[in-house]
Amino acid sequence: MNVGIIAHNAKKDLIQDFCIAYKKLLERHRIIATGNTGRRIEEVTKLPVVTLLPGSLGGDRQFIAQIERQELGLVIFFYNPYLCDETEPNVDEITRLCDLYNIPIATNIGTAEVLVLNML
Repeated sequence: MNVGIIAHNAKKDLIQDFCIAYKKLLERHRIIATGNTGRRIEEVTKLPVVTLLPGSLGGDRQFIAQIERQELGLVIFFYNPYLCDETEPNVDEITRLCDLYNIPIATNIGTAEVLVLNML
């Protein structure tokens, strides 16, 4: 399964820790992530990651296109709910498209754990 991972800057450490904790489960799947998030995941887990452009340079659009083509089976998007910054990936658009195409999406660690623990 293709697992899409994206995170706002304030949540990059959290996504790294999450991927370290669930490395054994994630290694069975293809991870696709935006630039900086993907590189950080690769560095700490040594898992192969298909890395898109950084979000602010069009990686968020590439990520959205993969959702629209229904190429992702699961999305993990840790975002900063206190931040509304145009340089960060668009939470509303990504969650709306996941809902439209029935792609499970986790926007917090609790939901991400439930989804990843049930990926078989």
